[in-house]
Amino acid sequence: MNIQIFGTKKCFDTKKAERWFKERRIKYQMIDMKEKGMSRGELTSVAQAVGGMDRLINENTKDKDALALLRYLSDSDREEKLLENPQLIVTPVVRNGKKATIGFAPDVWEMWE
Repeated sequence: MNIQIFGTKKCFDTKKAERWFKERRIKYQMIDMKEKGMSRGELTSVAQAVGGMDRLINENTKDKDALALLRYLSDSDREEKLLENPQLIVTPVVRNGKKATIGFAPDVWEMWE
């Protein structure tokens, strides 16, 4: 398994995901989205795995202006805006090759083992 966890240090679900993989002694790579973010290829791959770009959008974000703007953008512009503002993406994003989940999803991760 090649696990990558995209999240933030202050996100409780990201911390729970890290703990879940640590408890099972599964190696993972943690990527802080505030520092590095996702590449265009990673974002596209994750969007395909979870069912579209709309599923990645965090409806509970503090940046309500950017969230409102996202609703009126085309798909390509929406992708660009998500790359510019990674705080609009639901965390954690956990990748295992072409497979991916958003949020805390231990039931799916168990199937990856």
